[in-house]
Amino acid sequence: MTLSKEIISLINEIHVSLRKRGETVSTAESLTAGGLSAALTSVSGASDIFLGSITAYTPEVKISHLNLESSLIAERTVVSEEVAIEMAKGANKSFGSTWCISTTGVAGPGPADGSDAGRVFVAVVGPVTQVIELALSGEREVVRNATVTSAIASFARILRVRDQS
Repeated sequence: MTLSKEIISLINEIHVSLRKRGETVSTAESLTAGGLSAALTSVSGASDIFLGSITAYTPEVKISHLNLESSLIAERTVVSEEVAIEMAKGANKSFGSTWCISTTGVAGPGPADGSDAGRVFVAVVGPVTQVIELALSGEREVVRNATVTSAIASFARILRVRDQS
């Protein structure tokens, strides 16, 4: 994934904001398969703020490594706000980070788990919790890249608001 200058600028902003407050971030990724953690660590000094990532591509790994309840997945499917939040909480607990960003959804090309390709949830869990639902279109890599971009932009926005308060 090639990162635009705007996204690199947001990543730098995230690093500065977290470093200033002595906070850290981790990720729990499904459809982005490590793309978000790769982006967050693409600038120097990432080891100051980034603790690690769990790529939980299957429901079984979400259960075994992120401590999701199988009943939640059965009831809501992996493409849901609730699963995105629980993924972030699970990784946050594993890493002991201040913040965790999770991604779950359907990259495509076709539907999965009763959801159309392009339906994505990004959760940011930490001192505040926020979830965004995305309805993306395009080829598989377009959906994955747009998810990474949206996650970074959303997290930067959350930190910006916190820095102003």
